[in-house]
Amino acid sequence: MRVLSVHVGQPTAAQVGPKSIVTGICKRPVPGRVRVTVEGLDGDHVMNRKYHGGPDQAVYVYTREDYGFWNSTLGVTLDPGIFGENLLVGGLESAGVRIGERFRVGPVLLEVTAPRIPCATLGARMEDPGFVKRFREARRPGFYTRVLEGGDVGEGDGVTREPGSEGGPTVAEVFDAWSAKTLPRAELERLLAAPLAIRFRQGLEKLLATA
Repeated sequence: MRVLSVHVGQPTAAQVGPKSIVTGICKRPVPGRVRVTVEGLDGDHVMNRKYHGGPDQAVYVYTREDYGFWNSTLGVTLDPGIFGENLLVGGLESAGVRIGERFRVGPVLLEVTAPRIPCATLGARMEDPGFVKRFREARRPGFYTRVLEGGDVGEGDGVTREPGSEGGPTVAEVFDAWSAKTLPRAELERLLAAPLAIRFRQGLEKLLATA
C-alpha cells in the first residue's frame, strides 16, 4: 500500500440547495511533504466543526480502489481529492477496514475511528444532489482516523497495517448502523466497544438508550 497523493482544502464558496456556504471540502493535491498533527494536516481548512474535524476525525482517507468503482460507475475519471479526502491510498478498499485498525503512513501512525457520512455538501461538490443517496448505497465511505503519532507525509510514502489492530467492526458495518433507526442491543454494544470517533459514539449511545 502506498500514498498516491496528499490533499488540503482552502475555504471555498458552494451552493447547497438555497443556501450559500463556505466549505473546506474542495481539496487539492499538494507537492512535497505535509505536516500531520493530532488536529490534521497543516494548511487544511475544516469549516463545519460541528460535524467534521477534531482529534477523532483528523485525517480522512479514501482509496484508489474506491475511486476505481466511481470512475467505472460514473463513466468519468474523477480528480483526486474530489471526495474531500486528505490522503489517497492505493492497495485496499475502505469498507472492509476495521474501526481501531492502525496504519503506519511514513512516520505517522493513524487509528481508524469512523466512516465518512455523506451530506448535502458532498452533493454540491459532485454537482448532483442525488449523489448523497448513491454514496450511501455504494457503501464505499472511506474512513476517518485519529493521529497517534505525528510527522510529515508525502506522495509515495508506504502504508502498512499495524499487527494486532484488526478486531473491531468494519467501516461498512458502522456506516450501515449510522443510518439504522433501531439495532439490537448486542450489536450496539459490539460497535461501542470499538474506539469510535466521539460523534459516532454519541449517536450510537442514543440508539442504545432506546434499544
